[in-house]
Amino acid sequence: MKKYTEMTAAELKTELEEVTGLYEDLKAKGLSLNMARGKPGKAQLDMVSGIMDVLKSDSDFMCDGIDARNYGNLEGLPSCRALFADLLGVEPKNVFIGGSASLQMMYDTIAKAYTHGRVNGDGPWAKLDKVKWLCPAPGYDRHFGISQSFGMEMITVPMTAEGLDMDVVEKLIQDPEVRGMWCVPKYSNPDGIIYSAETIRRIASMKPAAKDFLLMWDNAYCVHEFFGDYVPFPDILAECAEYGNEDMVFEFASTSKITFPGAGISVFVCSDNNMAFMKKLLNAQIISYDKVNQLRHVRFLKDKEGVLELMKKHAAILGPKFKCVLDRLDAEIAPRGIASWQHPNGGYFVSVNTMPGIAKATWQLCKEAGLTMTDAGATFPYKNDPNDSNMRVAPSLPPTEQLEQAMEIYCVSMRLAALQKLCKE
Repeated sequence: MKKYTEMTAAELKTELEEVTGLYEDLKAKGLSLNMARGKPGKAQLDMVSGIMDVLKSDSDFMCDGIDARNYGNLEGLPSCRALFADLLGVEPKNVFIGGSASLQMMYDTIAKAYTHGRVNGDGPWAKLDKVKWLCPAPGYDRHFGISQSFGMEMITVPMTAEGLDMDVVEKLIQDPEVRGMWCVPKYSNPDGIIYSAETIRRIASMKPAAKDFLLMWDNAYCVHEFFGDYVPFPDILAECAEYGNEDMVFEFASTSKITFPGAGISVFVCSDNNMAFMKKLLNAQIISYDKVNQLRHVRFLKDKEGVLELMKKHAAILGPKFKCVLDRLDAEIAPRGIASWQHPNGGYFVSVNTMPGIAKATWQLCKEAGLTMTDAGATFPYKNDPNDSNMRVAPSLPPTEQLEQAMEIYCVSMRLAALQKLCKE
């Protein structure tokens, strides 16, 4: 099988006619499929529905000498803080338990920097002339949405096989207007890259010009292997503390893809100074988050070993779905030389880089054939992918049969977009 870039004009024309026919046949089926977001599928949700049955009597609501139904304990139930401390390799005193969405906690952390400033800072960011923010790309579109909502100037930082390009980062942080940076250190969204030990060391040892620089460490996929064994990860608080940077970092995690995305619990982890600062502000905002749900999670998950056993069951569902995606790309796209992609062992996405100039066209063709995908360009700040190349594939939601259909549409659409471009050239 020839690569498309090696075909003659006549061969490209013949291939275009054939693939156009395949595409029209798929379009005629009137399918409605969705690979837009990294949502757990129904089988995963059904698997953890027992969490709703763990509290059955009045006495079940007592934990750590606390009635979980009542007011109080702003930072969360001690048992829940201890569970997450064990998962993340930190001290319970540095863990704050929030509501169902870590994204809300990230937004709130930045909002407080705008309204009240930061520990060791010069005051509220809202009073600054400009706030610049470093954004890994390809990266998480909702991170970029938070930055954009505050009017930050987003600066793209390229990703490498080791994580963020730290040569670029170390130059950019010499600008005092650069106030922070997003990171997804394990199974990055969407590339599925695990930051190397050297990359983490260089991040932890940074000396930004802005003394209130905020490292947003979104450890969303900390236990989310779908191929292979659990991969431990460094404690970023301890790493930063080694270089006197313990107040620089906030770490975030949640049970969104462990239990229920819409009814889980989220956490932030931070230094003692940051914890005192945040608790003072949060005390005016909320009396406590949902401690009944915290207790439900403690009883259901039990401990780190319990979480890792549960994640193996998730992997048994997700692994075949990711294999389906990768096998189809390997069979249909690789021989034609029109894209490359990561082969992650965990996380929730496959990051595909098409030949330059066809990602948006591929997305549009998918849409017209009944397949919803994340917008092309969404993985870059301002949705500005300079090569019009990156696409995020999210295999988790559709049942395997539908996923096979979705990947058929995706691969045929990409082939058609590539052929249309090459024939014009």
